Amino acid sequence: MEKSEVIFGIRAVMEAVQAGKEIDKVLMKHDLQGDLSRELAALLKESGIPVQRVPLERINRVTRKNHQGVVAFMSAVAYQKVEDLVPTLFEAGKLPVFVMLDGVTDVRNFGAIARTCECAGVDAIILPVKNSVSVNADAVKTSAGALHKLPVCREQNLSATLRHLKACGFRIVGATGKGSMDYTKADYTGPVCFVLGAEDTGIPYAHLALCDDRVRIPLMGTIESLNVSVAAGVLLYEAVRQRRGEG
Repeated sequence: MEKSEVIFGIRAVMEAVQAGKEIDKVLMKHDLQGDLSRELAALLKESGIPVQRVPLERINRVTRKNHQGVVAFMSAVAYQKVEDLVPTLFEAGKLPVFVMLDGVTDVRNFGAIARTCECAGVDAIILPVKNSVSVNADAVKTSAGALHKLPVCREQNLSATLRHLKACGFRIVGATGKGSMDYTKADYTGPVCFVLGAEDTGIPYAHLALCDDRVRIPLMGTIESLNVSVAAGVLLYEAVRQRRGEG
């Protein structure tokens, strides 16, 4: 298995953040003390980089070198911001399609979704900073390299991101088993953002409330839900069909 690049040591991680390196997440020893460690924690918070407080044993499994209780995992891609990407796409004459993964944590599902997104002409994937899968080597491999071609945005506040997209003219479509509309009945021909939640919990209510449409994919069997990557493919290719003016 290919490993993500890591940086270890308090000063080394601080220097990487200050240099603008793309950092996926940082592991910090749960009882780490000292002025320098507090300075690092403040810098990570300001930069919106996820931090996990973990036992020393967890960090030692990553490296036995002089890590000083801190290890940073580098991202496999350069994350983008929705607010920067949207005007660029509109200026290029596009009617963008975004996919927001709200609580999806399985790396193989993520890679499969990214591969489908790239094939279906999606303009970006949106991830939250917390409680989310990240773009690591396994995700890139599962995506068949799609994550090197497809913009990925990582946002601190998905509610604020959804409100921003709505203000920019996007239709927000939430995929939910409790949806009142068949997925083929919604209009995907304009700027649209599909929201997909975790398979066990779905889309959080606060985000579902911001959706313009809540759509469902009919299920004919006894299992309660589709795999999230399959659901993404069904929705995206319905959008492709509508945008090509078919049927």
